[in-house]
Amino acid sequence: MKSNRVKLLLTGALSVSLLAACGEGEDDSEEESGNTGDTADTEEAESGENASSEEMKQVGATQIVEHPSLDAAYEGFKEGLADNGYTEGENIEYELQSAQDDMTNAQTIADNFVADGKDLIFANSTPSAQSALQASSETPIIFTSVTDAVDAGLMDDTEAPGELITGVMDLHPEAIDMTVEFIEENFSGATVGLIYNSGEQNSVTQVEAVESAMEGTDLEAETRSVSSSAEVQQAADSLVGDADVMYIVTDNTVVSALESVVGVAENQDMPLVVSEPDSLERGGFVTLGIDYNTIGHRAGEMAAQVLDGEKTPADIPAEHPEDLQLMINREAAEAQGIEIKEDWEEEAEFINE
Repeated sequence: MKSNRVKLLLTGALSVSLLAACGEGEDDSEEESGNTGDTADTEEAESGENASSEEMKQVGATQIVEHPSLDAAYEGFKEGLADNGYTEGENIEYELQSAQDDMTNAQTIADNFVADGKDLIFANSTPSAQSALQASSETPIIFTSVTDAVDAGLMDDTEAPGELITGVMDLHPEAIDMTVEFIEENFSGATVGLIYNSGEQNSVTQVEAVESAMEGTDLEAETRSVSSSAEVQQAADSLVGDADVMYIVTDNTVVSALESVVGVAENQDMPLVVSEPDSLERGGFVTLGIDYNTIGHRAGEMAAQVLDGEKTPADIPAEHPEDLQLMINREAAEAQGIEIKEDWEEEAEFINE
């Protein structure tokens, strides 16, 4: 009897369980279906987040020092990328670091960018490009504000750059020859003062090119070497009495302290010839120069091709700027005791009008 009673109790419990299961099946199914949907939504959201993360390109921008020409090149670089579909904050992020005119800092910045896994490095100046190339084994590098990419050791041939690096140089092939010709035509027999950082290969290259261009003319060169921007004032003062004209090449150290040179030029009625429009606006008298925003923009276009996966740096020849323009700062000319000539009025573009 006891055995039969246990069997009845088990049978009843089983029936209740089955009924309960039948009654809850639909709800459970719906809950399970709902849970599956939630999981799918979560996975989709996570997938979207990952896709967004993958689409966001990380660019490290390094420049040797802050001054208007390099700053203009950096802005042009971002504009070039924006014009090719890379909008800051949407699918591209930038980290800008200045080495404050210190090569050790430049190398540290480049090393950190590589360690951080940046998708691309924008190297804005010769020292910055050299440091980036030394740091990188696979991170692509696009440069600008480099005077001579071959002489700086960045590549063997501008038409066939290395696997990792290419860009836009900031020296037109005829700029120095044309500037020396302008000085000879307008300041015949002058001694030309040159201030440069002998630690910057791009500056050494330019000074050598100036001296070479002077061969066969009635001009002479008087050079002063500096190692930091703090020495520029003293170097400019030391040219007083030894030079009739000062010519500042695209030297990052000197340009960052250009106001020191401008002050001497104005106090001594000494024409100050510069190498790019930003230095002209800061007090130079004349330039046969290029627009740094423009070369930065072109570098940005190159970077877009690399980030798109269309090309590698090796596929993109390094370029020189396309155009030169005679530009004159009329106010600076007056401050330096220079009379504007009639042919300049016809040929030059004047600023501060």
